[in-house]
Amino acid sequence: MTKYESQIKSIYAPVDRVYAKLSDLSNLRVLQERCSDPAFIDTIKQRAGDKVSDEQLASLQERLKAMQFDTDTVSGYVEQLGTDLTLRIIEREEPKLVKMELENSPVPANLWIQLLPDSNGNTRMKLTIGVELNFFIKQMIGGKLKDGVDKFADMLAMIPY
Repeated sequence: MTKYESQIKSIYAPVDRVYAKLSDLSNLRVLQERCSDPAFIDTIKQRAGDKVSDEQLASLQERLKAMQFDTDTVSGYVEQLGTDLTLRIIEREEPKLVKMELENSPVPANLWIQLLPDSNGNTRMKLTIGVELNFFIKQMIGGKLKDGVDKFADMLAMIPY
């Protein structure tokens, strides 16, 4: 299994509050709500710079609106694969770890969210994605997965805690 790690992100909230939010996936519905907020979209555009086109952002907004959230899962249709994928929490270790697994995926994959308090009472977060890829696929999409895990970490760091 190949692992891709995000950069460590700072979240300006106590680790217990961040853990409470991220260990219940229904709390991520806030992303659906925020994707309709023009100020939030402007923030994303500023942070992404020229890496994300208006068309890509519009596509992301549509995908977020169509996603379904509950305590243990987040699900959505992935057009490129022609199927629904589900990300399910499989392990919680309060207040430092949330481990998830991708279901209905053509390749086995999982995601760890690691949380640590810092000396200022805030939280440091790192995401790790583990995915089973053959050599050729790894060469084609490995860089995109690294970028993706960093973008996902940025998105989680922007949630109000």
